[in-house]
Amino acid sequence: MKNTKILFLISVVLIFGINLLSDYINSYYYQIIIYAGINIILATSLNLINGYAGQFSLGHAGFMAIGAYLSASISTYFAPSLLSIFGDAVIGKAIWFILVLFIGGVGASIVGVIVGVPSLRLKGDYLAITTLGFGEIIRVVIQNLDIIGASQGFRGIYVYDNGVKSLEMIPELSGITYKFYSIPQYTDFFWAFLVVAIIIFSITNLIRSTYGRGFIAVKDDEIAAEAMGINTTKFKVTAFVLGAFFAGVAGGLYSHFVQYINPEDFNFLRSIEIVVMVILGGMGSTIGVVFAAIILTILPELLRDVQQYRMIIYALLIIIMMLVRPQGLFGIKLQKKKKITPEQPPKATLKD
Repeated sequence: MKNTKILFLISVVLIFGINLLSDYINSYYYQIIIYAGINIILATSLNLINGYAGQFSLGHAGFMAIGAYLSASISTYFAPSLLSIFGDAVIGKAIWFILVLFIGGVGASIVGVIVGVPSLRLKGDYLAITTLGFGEIIRVVIQNLDIIGASQGFRGIYVYDNGVKSLEMIPELSGITYKFYSIPQYTDFFWAFLVVAIIIFSITNLIRSTYGRGFIAVKDDEIAAEAMGINTTKFKVTAFVLGAFFAGVAGGLYSHFVQYINPEDFNFLRSIEIVVMVILGGMGSTIGVVFAAIILTILPELLRDVQQYRMIIYALLIIIMMLVRPQGLFGIKLQKKKKITPEQPPKATLKD
């Protein structure tokens, strides 16, 4: 535990130092680095559900969408109030950003409870299909909410002096002074990787704690865990809610970096991409999932020169990796159990 705290403090100092040099990094590479950080958060949070708690969720992109839209909505619709409270200084912006990220995470975790309580009584394929359905329901609901841009996406709002707020300019109010509040670009290297350090530190300490052993017990043998007095539903819902919270925070980081979000950014394929990161890295291996998230963020960019065949090559490389390491990059290789046969009695002889 003490070593983990020291590593966490060293990581924060390094992140702060590297952030000071971010102005000298090429904007294209910088964007990939930020996306890698967001993918690490998504993959490690899903690893808590799929890897440590032994569930199989396919709706992680839905929680990311809730965090993205909720935090972006607060940053725009309440921008005048937030500016008057916190100001436009660095500290004020930092408090503002932490607040909207936290609200986005809490919103996602509340939906996680709503989804988790009924669905986590299921297992295996049934659970996967249920969470996939909930993820798609979240996306479709967002796609039909005009207040956040519906299918056209969301980038900000117009706020008129008479208090009217609109996604588009209103010709009837053209004579009234207005201001357009776009989603502020607060996400940078420091914020993205600070959250990465926090989530890795939190999950590592949680799993090593006495309480965290309950997740491992539920994963290894749910029936045996219940026989030992462990409330398996409680542990599964806890893992689901924590995973949803960090996915919501990742969504907030994403929306405050790209400054434009669309429901299609959080579709079924996005959930599959996150699941692939967890499986490729090794379910239950935090360091493996981190490496897999980085690899699968960089790999599509390396294949941009072969645009026509990029996705085919991308899929083939993943298949080859999984054939070579079916347990994942850092997963524990399962040993084949030797078949134990009862000892044969000695054959009777004529002397006997």
